[in-house]
Amino acid sequence: MPAILNYLLHLSTAAALVLAFFVVYVRITPFDEVLLVRQGNGAAALSLGGTLIGFSATIASALVHTSDYYQFTGWALGAMLVQVLVFAVTTRLLRMSKDQIEANNCAFGGLLGAISLSIGLVNAGCIS
Repeated sequence: MPAILNYLLHLSTAAALVLAFFVVYVRITPFDEVLLVRQGNGAAALSLGGTLIGFSATIASALVHTSDYYQFTGWALGAMLVQVLVFAVTTRLLRMSKDQIEANNCAFGGLLGAISLSIGLVNAGCIS
């Protein structure tokens, strides 16, 4: 396959995976992050932003360290599952996450975002 087509295939798949992750993630959160961000809620933006960056780091690592398209897709789907599971466990342990995010507690939103980013980076490292 010509390099440009390979690039476009990987780019479009990566973008679709990030979009799919975004849709899944905002549906499992106990609060409406998109609405909160639109309303200027910094805590929701920090939490969602950290999660997207963490997942994207794993996607980037999968792109760099896998030898074929199917392997890349498999690692990306596995990373998506890990990110969602970590969010579920974290919010159960920090029982007050819904209230804190909705109250625009940016420190708490930053913590959730940092946890997601950390897991994404560890996940990315495991792929390499």
